[in-house]
Parts: sequence; structure tokens; C-alpha cells
Amino acid sequence: FPHAPRPPPSPHQQWKAQTSQERQHRALMDTFGLKLEELPDGARRWHGCDKDTPRCFGTVHAGTPQYLAAGRWTPPCCLRALRETARHVLAELEASGARYWLEGGSLLGAVRLGDIIPWDYDVDVGLYRDDVPKCRWLRAVLSGGRPVEDPRGFFWEKAAEGDFFRVHFSRANRLHVDLWPFYPRPGGVMTKDTWLGHRQDVEFPERFLVPLGSVEFVGVAAKAPNDPRAFLELKFGPGVVESPEYPNPEVRRLAQDLGNK
Repeated sequence: FPHAPRPPPSPHQQWKAQTSQERQHRALMDTFGLKLEELPDGARRWHGCDKDTPRCFGTVHAGTPQYLAAGRWTPPCCLRALRETARHVLAELEASGARYWLEGGSLLGAVRLGDIIPWDYDVDVGLYRDDVPKCRWLRAVLSGGRPVEDPRGFFWEKAAEGDFFRVHFSRANRLHVDLWPFYPRPGGVMTKDTWLGHRQDVEFPERFLVPLGSVEFVGVAAKAPNDPRAFLELKFGPGVVESPEYPNPEVRRLAQDLGNK
């Protein structure tokens, strides 16, 4: 027998049904660990972190974030936040006239892809120590002795680990750009006061910075050493541009995951 006709749902009932459906959809995305959903019409729906939430992974151990240990690459929402933070920091440095350049894995990503390496978890930028006060937010951190939040919600602070600075996506979301102050010592070698033991954490000739070059990075033109390949090979070893590796190959190697990407 046919069903008896039902009265149309009220606006409140429609809202409840839609809210319940959206809640179930978000729970499904969380269950599978999906951060970005590409819809049939080309639109994107984000399910990951933003300025009001923590980043999608916890503490980084031995240079290896949780997602790498699990055989995944950086969540797309985290990459989006890193790109936005990097563009903001680079624009502030450009406007201030500070001499800066991309460092380490960030320079490697720029040379290979014009973007952040898909498994990276921060952005590294070097700058001349004498130019630090030129940037208004770094100057405010130094003069006030405490972190500063700029009008766009980015959080500038002096790193607790040593003599360098860190710019976070927000107070809640700690995805960040590290700013490393370098200075020339006698002999024309660039050095700094804090060394964290990373394999690319080495001194280098100032000639790589005189003059500075430029590379595409996260959609903008960024300053870089004038011979990026030689600079990277000095830091990481020969062939690094063609054959990069994860931050800590002893924990997990890129070759393990290439077949799944």
C-alpha cells in the first residue's frame, strides 16, 4: 500500500536534519583522517586545522612528525597554513628591507617544486642579524621581551630553544616559520649563535649571499642564495635536489613511501 502523504518538514526540522547530516559527514572524515575534500563541482571543503584550532600533529620527535611515522605526508590544511604564514613573513621582511634568504628544506622545496616539500612541517628563513631590528614585529619582540600578535593574527616570538625567532600561524595553531639570524665572521663565513644539530645546520661562505638571488616559493618571489644548488649540496650533500630525503632517515625513508604517493 502506498505511504500516506506526510506534511512538509518545518524549517526547524530541515535545520536539524541538515545539521545531523553535516555532523555525520565530519565524523566520517575524522575517522579516515581526511583533511581536504574536493567536490564534484571543483569546490573544496576543509576538515583540518585553521587559525582557531591546534595543528593536526603533535610534538616532532627526532625531526620526525607523527604523520611521517605513520607513512603519510603533511596534511593539506597544515601546508595551507604554512604557505600563508610564509607569504606573510616574507612580505614583512621585504617591506622592511631586511636581507633574508630561504634556508634548508624550504630552499630545497623552492628549487624542486616552487613550494613547500610535501613532508615538511615548518619553513626556514635566514637573515642578517644586523637587519633583525628593521622588521617592526621582530623589533617589538626584542624591545618588549615578550611575544607579539600582529593585526592579522600571526604570532611573533623569540624561540625558547635559542637565539632565533619563530612566527606562528596563530596563538592556537603553532605551525610556524623559523627566522635564523646569521652574521659574518672573519674570513667571510656566515655563522650564528644557535645550532640544533640538524645535518643542514652548518656555516657557509658569505659569497652565496652577495648578491642575493630569487626563487619562486609558495606563489611569491622569495630571496635565495645566488647559487641554490651549490648551497643545498654544501648543506645536505651531492644530489640532494634530485634525491631528497626525510628529515631523519634513520626513523623513516622516503623510498618507503614513494609507491603510495
